[in-house]
Amino acid sequence: MAVLETIEEILYTAVEFSVILLEAFGVIILVYTAVRGFYQWAKKGVVFYRADLARGISTALSFKLGGEVLKTVIVHSWQELGMLAAIMLLRAAITLLLHWEIKNETEGETA
Repeated sequence: MAVLETIEEILYTAVEFSVILLEAFGVIILVYTAVRGFYQWAKKGVVFYRADLARGISTALSFKLGGEVLKTVIVHSWQELGMLAAIMLLRAAITLLLHWEIKNETEGETA
């Protein structure tokens, strides 16, 4: 029994660390994309690179969504699971909207 508890504790710690790592990657990507987008906007003037910014936000959200999926491993109650599901749905919806915007933006550039 002690071995199973030790394995469970190791798994719990590994998942918590992985969630923090994925969340950090998402934040780093988001900040990098925002700074790069601002730089391009400031350098080029009026032209704003919305498609690049939307791609970066979508990528950051994907990392953060991965962290939320991992969190499902360590939830302890139905209330936590419901809250986690709501967050995942919102992030997935935002990601889909961003992909739609990227598609429309890139089609507008080629036309």
